[in-house]
Amino acid sequence: MRTKLKGTGVALVTPFKANTEVDFEALGKLIDFVIDNGVEYLVSLGTTGETPTIEAEEKADIIRYTYEKVQNRVPVVVGIGGNNTREVMENMQSYPLEKATAVLSASPYYNKPSQEGIFQHYKNIASASPHPVILYNVPGRTGSNISAETTLRLANEVENIAGIKEASGNMIQCMHILRDRPEHFLVVSGDDHLTLPLIASGMDGVISVAANCFPKLFSDMVRHSLADNFELARLLHYQCLEGNDLLFAENNPAGAKAFLSEMGILENVLRLPLVPLSHAIHQKVKDCLAKL
Repeated sequence: MRTKLKGTGVALVTPFKANTEVDFEALGKLIDFVIDNGVEYLVSLGTTGETPTIEAEEKADIIRYTYEKVQNRVPVVVGIGGNNTREVMENMQSYPLEKATAVLSASPYYNKPSQEGIFQHYKNIASASPHPVILYNVPGRTGSNISAETTLRLANEVENIAGIKEASGNMIQCMHILRDRPEHFLVVSGDDHLTLPLIASGMDGVISVAANCFPKLFSDMVRHSLADNFELARLLHYQCLEGNDLLFAENNPAGAKAFLSEMGILENVLRLPLVPLSHAIHQKVKDCLAKL
C-alpha cells in the first residue's frame, strides 16, 4: 500500500440532483477533473461522500460507476465502515469490491468502544475483507480515538490491516505511529490543514477533501512535500490555506460542494441533515475562487 497509495487520494463528494437523486453525470465530471489534475487515487464513499444518507443499493451503484469511469487510470479505495461490526463484515462481502485496491473503514462512531473493542472490531472486519483495510481515525466525528498503541498493535498483529488515515489532529500521536510502524504500513493524513507538517514527519501522503476542489494545487503541494522540496511546498500550502479554512467552516462536504458548484461541476445540493453553506460563507468561497 505504501507504493500504491503514496501521494494524494481524494475523498470524493457525492453529487446530487435538485431532487437529491445521485447525479452520476456530475460524478463522472468530478472524477475526470481530479484525475486530469494529478491526484494519485480516489476514495469512493468516504464520509465526505455523505455515506450516512446513502442507501445500500445506491452505494453499490456508485462503486460500480466509479470503476467504469476510472477505467484503471488510478487506484480506487472504497469506504465501508460503521458501528455494527457484524453489519460491516456483511458489507465487506456484499458490496462490489472486485476492482478495489483497499477498503477504508472509519472507527465505530457513537458507541465509544474501549481500545480493546476497537482492536477486536478491526480484527474481525479485516478477516472478512477481500482487500487490505485502512483504518480511519477521526475522533472529532466518531467520539473516540484510536490510540497509537492500538494502531501499532493492529499493524503488527493483523495481517490484512495495511495502513491508517490519521485525522486525530494530534501530532505527537502521529509521530509515535510513524516512529514505530512496520515498514509496510501506510500512514496518511486525514487533515488537509496538517498535511505538509505530517509529511515532513514521515507520512506517505493524504486522503483529502480539498483535492476535490483544487486538485492540482493540493496534489502538487503533496508531491513537493514528499520530495523534501519544502520551500515550494510551503508556498503552495499557504495558497491553499484560505480554501481549506472555508471547506470546514460550517460542515463537510458543504464547503466542497460550494466550491464545486461555483466551478460548474455539480449542483449545490446536500441530503439532510446537512445543508448548503450560509450566504456569508458562500460569498467567501466565491472570493477565494477568484483569488485562486
